[in-house]
Amino acid sequence: MSTLLETVIHTLDEKLAEDIVTIDMSEVNPFTDYFVICTARNIRHSQSLAEFLEKAAYENGFEVRAREGEKDSNWILVDMYDVVVHIFTEEARKTYRLESLWADRPMQKANREE
Repeated sequence: MSTLLETVIHTLDEKLAEDIVTIDMSEVNPFTDYFVICTARNIRHSQSLAEFLEKAAYENGFEVRAREGEKDSNWILVDMYDVVVHIFTEEARKTYRLESLWADRPMQKANREE
């Protein structure tokens, strides 16, 4: 069985999320090990990404603690305990700038499989 982080990255990549970044939060956050940040093409795409993530988590034996952000939200958060996924529209990602906020943490971009 794959790890939760691998499942998240694979699912987001497969469903065409853009600019996927993983931030190691294990030393600064007692509630999660990783933030995964990605950009959706639009609000509808972000909703689909969240739904696919939840489905992939359950299919691989992982739990989803919570999902925040609904129909017209430009930021959806999917909390899966060890991994918290932030799905932004392009505008929202530029506005909230989470990568800048956590710039001192180890960060890695996911490479899209061609």
